[in-house]
Amino acid sequence: MKRVITYGTFDLLHYGHINLLRRAKEQGDYLIVALSTDEFNWEQKQKKCYFSYDQRAALLEAVRYVDLVIPEQSWDQKRTDVHEYHIDTFCIGDDWEGEFDFLREEGVEVVYLPRTPEVSTTQIKADLNGNL
Repeated sequence: MKRVITYGTFDLLHYGHINLLRRAKEQGDYLIVALSTDEFNWEQKQKKCYFSYDQRAALLEAVRYVDLVIPEQSWDQKRTDVHEYHIDTFCIGDDWEGEFDFLREEGVEVVYLPRTPEVSTTQIKADLNGNL
């Protein structure tokens, strides 16, 4: 079984997220999503989420492409995760191009997937804040 992992916040889940999850799942048989915790988002990314970690995890668990959701609590856990979960392929959006190439040293294929250009959580939040 080929195991794939991706990481993200996945706040205000939208069709761009679904496209990413579908394409990540196409890379293998079992997709793990490492979902940024509320604390990690605030303390490390300076992001405030609309939905809590538990709500975002429940949404992701309902997506047919996702087999397992785990918490992302630090930037550094990726090396540990690929070994702990026996990962074959690491997938993430191409806006991170080159940032995770170091995982190849761990024996993991690294794939940067094209984002869905016409949608982003940042833009949705801006629109909802009155910039429609």
